[in-house]
Amino acid sequence: MSVLDQNAIDINPRISEAEVGDYLALLKPRVMSLVIFTALVGMAMAPGHFHWVLAITSLLCIAVGAGASGALNMALEGDIDAKMSRTANRPIPRGRITRPEAMAFGMTLAFFAVMTLGILVNWIAGALLAFTIFFYVVIYTIGLKRWTAQNIVIGGAAGALPPVVAWASVTGTIDVEPLLLFAIIFFWTPPHFWALALFRSDDYARAGIPMLPNVAGPDATRLQILLYTIVLIAVAAAPWALGYFDAVYGVVSLILGAGMLVLAINVYMRRTRAASLRATRKLFAFSILYLFALFATLLAEVAFRALAPMAWGA
Repeated sequence: MSVLDQNAIDINPRISEAEVGDYLALLKPRVMSLVIFTALVGMAMAPGHFHWVLAITSLLCIAVGAGASGALNMALEGDIDAKMSRTANRPIPRGRITRPEAMAFGMTLAFFAVMTLGILVNWIAGALLAFTIFFYVVIYTIGLKRWTAQNIVIGGAAGALPPVVAWASVTGTIDVEPLLLFAIIFFWTPPHFWALALFRSDDYARAGIPMLPNVAGPDATRLQILLYTIVLIAVAAAPWALGYFDAVYGVVSLILGAGMLVLAINVYMRRTRAASLRATRKLFAFSILYLFALFATLLAEVAFRALAPMAWGA
């Protein structure tokens, strides 16, 4: 008879109940779709010829890297996800996947995404992808989110890097154009997420996350949303003002910016609970459309420039 307590021995190891859909949920597919789209624009803008196989490889690696970041983020935030109604249905709070499983899954994806991009494309892009994952997981998730109300501002850099990684995959360098795309996403992030934080402030308070509305108050948050929106409009017009894109993009950016500004002013002015909730929800929803339409216009103009000589030649 062993001196070990038989009760301490797990003779019935846990059998995972996770399905494919649970692992896909770890990748944060909605965030991944935005990453792929902004990366595609960065890649399309890059000069020079890029073989389609390498282009697809690069986009897949960037997408998988984003998914790995999402999985690692969920592994580290399972405790706070369980306290928030918005995230309580994620695989870890539901008990479908354990934290170690999510961590192993995310680390494996991150390793293969970075190594594949580095070996098959170039190591500048691979290093940038590795830095993006590190920034999101270590700097934002571990170092910022639970400790400072500026978590979204600083952490937004991670979400703004995919177009830079995509540009580097084509050129092996970093230039002004991808940095402009980085700046657009960077300044878009605070008004987008602070609008969410305003109508989800109870959720964040329950989870103990120091989002700006819970630390500085709703009125200060409304002012910050308005100020960041004004800066965003100017930054978004920069590719046109600096001569990288034509007037079509400039006009579209100003029209979209006017829409963001009107909604940001509405958020600033509406202080009663019901009116405030409507205003913040409208801004949050429009901000997603804003970024998509802005980058779609950039992509359309790049495509037009590429196809126009062929049309004229025909």
